[in-house]
Amino acid sequence: MSYVDGFVIAVPTANKQAMIDHAKHFDPFFLEYGATRVLECWGDDVPRGKQTDFYRAVAAKEDETVVFSWVEWPSKAIRDDAMAKMMADPRMDPSNPANQAMPFDGARMIFGGFSAVLELKA
Repeated sequence: MSYVDGFVIAVPTANKQAMIDHAKHFDPFFLEYGATRVLECWGDDVPRGKQTDFYRAVAAKEDETVVFSWVEWPSKAIRDDAMAKMMADPRMDPSNPANQAMPFDGARMIFGGFSAVLELKA
């Protein structure tokens, strides 16, 4: 079964296009290194909870929208290898000015890797 990296971030609503442009720049690296799919999703029906919710998870402010993204990999081994290669790739170097203009606060991003346990297809 596949392996999935999931991400939730709070993006200033005014930065929607900048976030899309950022993703268009960086997301192809995932595919280049073996991912089978990358999806970036702009929140438009994200309910606020009574105990917890996506907004609280990323300390979203009133002028921010929750973005949910994931990267699908054929396996965890391929993902682990790809992540090591991406971190060594000079195109990903954080000292590069082009890589410093993040359209969101990366410190409030939550992420994790998940092993698929069930997959249903139409």
